[in-house]
Amino acid sequence: MGRDVPALVFTRDDRRRYRNKMQDCLDTFAQMLSESRFESERPQVGLEIELNLVDGAAEPAMRSTDVLEAIADPAWSSELGRFNLEINIPPRRLTAGGPDAWEQEIRDALNHAEDRAAQVGAHLAMVGILPTLRQKDVGEAALSENPRYRLLNEQVFAARGEDLRIAVDGVDRLRTYADTITPEAACTSTQFHLQVSPDEFAGYWNAAQAVAGVQIALAANSPFLFGKELWRETRIPLFEQATDTRPEEIKVQGVRPRVWFGERWITSVFDLFEENLRYFPALLPLCDDQDPGETLEGGDTPELAELTLHNGTIYRWNRPVYAVTNDRPHLRVENRVLPAGPTVADVLANGAFYYGLTRALVEEERPVWSRMSFSAAEDNLHTAARHGIDARLYWPGMGEVPVAELVLRRLLPLAHRGLELSGMDAQWREPMLGIIEQRCVTGRNGAVWQAEMFHHIDSTTHVTRHEALRRMTRQYIDYMHLNAPAHTWPVD
Repeated sequence: MGRDVPALVFTRDDRRRYRNKMQDCLDTFAQMLSESRFESERPQVGLEIELNLVDGAAEPAMRSTDVLEAIADPAWSSELGRFNLEINIPPRRLTAGGPDAWEQEIRDALNHAEDRAAQVGAHLAMVGILPTLRQKDVGEAALSENPRYRLLNEQVFAARGEDLRIAVDGVDRLRTYADTITPEAACTSTQFHLQVSPDEFAGYWNAAQAVAGVQIALAANSPFLFGKELWRETRIPLFEQATDTRPEEIKVQGVRPRVWFGERWITSVFDLFEENLRYFPALLPLCDDQDPGETLEGGDTPELAELTLHNGTIYRWNRPVYAVTNDRPHLRVENRVLPAGPTVADVLANGAFYYGLTRALVEEERPVWSRMSFSAAEDNLHTAARHGIDARLYWPGMGEVPVAELVLRRLLPLAHRGLELSGMDAQWREPMLGIIEQRCVTGRNGAVWQAEMFHHIDSTTHVTRHEALRRMTRQYIDYMHLNAPAHTWPVD
């Protein structure tokens, strides 16, 4: 959501004023787009990683406040659950600093935070869903102390009028209810940001949508939830259900969910912000004092506070971002489909594949989104989340094919080409994209390792299911710190 909010009770007048301010922001945004007032000469990339906190036994640790105080670094912030943290890696040029600079920066930041967390009895775990998490761990007591999350929780349930239903059918079957949005905190992700010009935004967003399923299949890392083995990337259906403001009667009327893939390819970034206002009521109708139109007319850059706050409560898998840095506005595509982990090496391989592939797809004469239905891209996302690296996905000119074949034959060469166009030489590209290649060759990623290791422990020891998950998670964390890509991890 981007910024802290106070604890409040909203009135009808608050909502009316907020609606009017959002429309003012949208009108001002349209004017800024027509006048090309955006920073795009030196585009940057960025990265956010959400992490779990565990104790020495790899069980969830509700210690986010203590750990943040110990880390004492503004790059770190709270998340929805008291067992979560998030780090914002400073933005950079994609090819800045040499091939190892970004990885070293991330590892240094995580190692520093791990050392500080250990001083208060906690440890970091970079994984899509913490395998040892139990439903009793995500009650109201686990909700972050930050007032914005409690306020969001109140507004979601005020809109729903009933408890959340979570239902996932995978290897096992999960049916449960929740009376807070805290189950969403089980979902920890990696978010890649890409700054683009207004003219390029639609192409990059469309490309990101087209490859979202492929990304998930390659990087799946969330096979367990509440002790059950479900989808390879269970984070996807869990996140969709845990923030759903719609009761059943509203769903069947076709009202759009707040966790949303979308419904069409776009021609402008304006399309997405306009959809936000048209389709989604405000959850947090907080008005800023700034008048966006007057600010723009006065020669300054408006923050568009209401527009951006509302955008932060609509959870698109590829989200548009408007931001102001040093009084210059810019636009970003925020890619939100990927889980955290398993290692920094895996994370950066995922980033290289995403940045390279979207660049190459945007450069094609016949864009993939002109040859592929939007519904096919959405189907790919859910198929990939269910089956992971074993998924069969649709791609124009190939039909429905195993994802490994699609990547090796078609998409990996495009990713190389896109990174080359971005100024990254082969010596730099090969190690990162080589990890993607070897995942496809071996058919192994974080989700595969977690499932295999759990079943190995379960079949060779006489321990409870939770104990098998706990032992697997401890081994996972050990390998995470070694930073060897997950496809190389042994199962023994």
